[in-house]
Amino acid sequence: MAPVFFGTHTPKLDEKGRFFLPAKFREELGEGLVLTRGQDRCLAVYPMATFVKKAEQMASAPATVRQVRNFQRMLASSASDEVPDKQGRVTIPIPLREYAGLDKEIVVVGAMDRLEIWNPQAWQEYCNEQEPAFAELNEEILPIL
Repeated sequence: MAPVFFGTHTPKLDEKGRFFLPAKFREELGEGLVLTRGQDRCLAVYPMATFVKKAEQMASAPATVRQVRNFQRMLASSASDEVPDKQGRVTIPIPLREYAGLDKEIVVVGAMDRLEIWNPQAWQEYCNEQEPAFAELNEEILPIL
């Protein structure tokens, strides 16, 4: 069964750009993970196996479609495979920290098949924008649920 990530956590980055994975996710991510750009200027954190599956799906998409090539390039060029250290810390490479606007304070949110790492202000703004629409969702909009 694939891991499911949920919840909101607020670890801090140390001076080397590392953060402690929330304890409840360390087992699923302890063997390795992939950090990469996410949409909305956050970072996506995938278990290695999940990222490999996504990469296989993307590789089967037609490379003749410009949006497919663009997405593949942006995702793969920023990807960094990491293994948490014995204390559960993960280093976020400088280019990814810059992309997401990360400093000392960060927000780690579960997003079902991945974690996302956000700048706290960007996360709050995103929540403020999305909450009204989320509250109005119903079965007509989301028939699969």
